[in-house]
Amino acid sequence: LPDGDGFAVSREIRKESKVPIVFLTARDMDEDMIEGFENGADDYITKPFNIKIVIQRIKAILRRCEGDDTVEKVLQCGNLAVDFESHTVKKHGKLLTLTPTEFKLLHRFCLNPGQVLTRQILLEKLWDQDGNFVDEHTLTTVISRMRGKLEGSHPYIKTVYGMGYLWNAKSGRSDG
Repeated sequence: LPDGDGFAVSREIRKESKVPIVFLTARDMDEDMIEGFENGADDYITKPFNIKIVIQRIKAILRRCEGDDTVEKVLQCGNLAVDFESHTVKKHGKLLTLTPTEFKLLHRFCLNPGQVLTRQILLEKLWDQDGNFVDEHTLTTVISRMRGKLEGSHPYIKTVYGMGYLWNAKSGRSDG
């Protein structure tokens, strides 16, 4: 990585998530592999590798994760509790009413905390299988409504001008 190493990235991810981590690297010493696994890797694949085998290994890891009961069904995000099974959101323990589009957008943000999501990506993810779509004006309106419902004095959704939006998962921590 140009600005760090995979071991440090893996450690940071493991502090907050159980998402699968696969190292693809030229570092093939036993000590490097051990360090990778100690820092949270689910697999460690060294170059050169056969891409078909890499794909199968990733599919195997994802199959194991699908049935993993340890994956959180309720995401606690500051003063918000987002329940992905029941499609409910509570703020300070009080149930919020979100439209299906708002919940889909919130879900997308929660899956990508701290990452800038472009308007194009959000529009693509909000387009459903029935052909119902959200245009740019509607996206702006939905985000504005969500801010009103979710944020209060804590900004969860940050506008990154010229790029898109960022979910600030660390925002809204209780003050006591």
